Amino acid sequence: MIFNSIAFLVFFIILFFLYWIVAKNNHKLQNFILLFGGYIFYGWSDWRLSSYLIAASAINFFLGIYIEKSNNPKYKQWLLYVGLLQGIGGLSFFKYFNFFVISFKDAFHELGIELNISTLNLLVPIGISFFTFKTISYLLDINKGKMTACKDWVAFFTYVSFFPTILSGPIDRAKNFIPQLERERTFEYEKAMIGVRQIFWGLFKKVVVANTLSIVVSDIFTGYKELNTITLLFGAIVYSFQMYADFCGYSDMAIGIARLLGFDVTPNFNYPFMAENIADFWRRWHMSLTSWLTEYVFTPLSIAFRDYDKLGLIISIIINFVICGIWHGANWTFVLWGLLHGFYFIPLILKGTFNKKKKAVKGKLFPSLKQVLNMIGTFMIVSLTLVLFRANTITEGIGYYKQLLHFSTIHPFSIEVSTNKKETFICIFMLLLIDFWFSRDIKPFKIPRPLRFTFYTIISILILVSLGKEESFIYFKF
Repeated sequence: MIFNSIAFLVFFIILFFLYWIVAKNNHKLQNFILLFGGYIFYGWSDWRLSSYLIAASAINFFLGIYIEKSNNPKYKQWLLYVGLLQGIGGLSFFKYFNFFVISFKDAFHELGIELNISTLNLLVPIGISFFTFKTISYLLDINKGKMTACKDWVAFFTYVSFFPTILSGPIDRAKNFIPQLERERTFEYEKAMIGVRQIFWGLFKKVVVANTLSIVVSDIFTGYKELNTITLLFGAIVYSFQMYADFCGYSDMAIGIARLLGFDVTPNFNYPFMAENIADFWRRWHMSLTSWLTEYVFTPLSIAFRDYDKLGLIISIIINFVICGIWHGANWTFVLWGLLHGFYFIPLILKGTFNKKKKAVKGKLFPSLKQVLNMIGTFMIVSLTLVLFRANTITEGIGYYKQLLHFSTIHPFSIEVSTNKKETFICIFMLLLIDFWFSRDIKPFKIPRPLRFTFYTIISILILVSLGKEESFIYFKF
């Protein structure tokens, strides 16, 4: 079930009625409705998917309680290891087992040895990367004394299976989310309206911007061998916008839906294409994943390697981003994508500007020339690296780069772009420009009501016109 579908609309209307009308002023009943609705939502395509989710929730629920109760440090550590083994082991088995088998066979094939090892026909639980990180951080935080274990199994199971965020995040920490489940919730009109606007804007990003751009991106990446440098560069840039609109659109809708239910969910994007360097970019892009990796991967590694000074930081950041790449998918393209992002941090670490945050200058209408050049440079290296993210294999990704660097073929676009598509791209560019504009530290001017009404009418028409095909979100496969 996806947000931009009729099935979800019907599902959410029923759940919303039960949640706020039938279970009004009873947060325990509200939690049960969320839990039941979460399993319907999650198992919509195949009910068998819910079995692993329930099992993982039960194991981590009891482990959390016993880790907190235990006064024996060794026993406590072993319980934590069991939880980590369940989370990382389950993720590795379902998502990476076949990848490891194929890579193992390919390595021996290169040596002239053929191995008779078969892959498994696995039903991979959707969203496993997201809810596994939730349970891992939950146990780690209890073990470190950062939070107390949840004793209400309905609340904990609801946290793990919270339907707005289970498929593609944001990745909420238990210490922030579970307390919201444990207290009374009342319907707040202003909060709900903010949620509705966020859903509206997210829907626009997905069905109008991302789905429109996906057609052009698909044509370019499919036929890259016959295309020229300008077209391939254009394809990489457009894919960056498609990825942003698709994933940010999902996050906006997830956060908006959560707000309609009375919850505050971790923000996931902060105008990433306004970043002036790669560190700034990762503070703005997929923020919930970045903060998770920073706290549970990079920080422990940087402490372990602190005696090696800047070399230790470089090693830590590269390992961190290789893990980030692997987390995204069982493909060497993601490993190389993560590795490159780790390498991009090296100049910042060597210059000592790794932890320095970039801020837009207050009161300035436009960024300085230096800021613009930094933004363009960061955007270009991110866009070019995303070619690997989009490619099916390393060979395909390298082939794209080779064709891109075949400068003898530079000439105008070798794909046909109709007048309608050109007008669409101009509209998309202007709307994204408005989106990015609010990253500047300037008070937004008050838009006259007739102009606002006209704007929302145009956006609504564009959404309705584009709603024909229920395209899934890119991050659902992760």
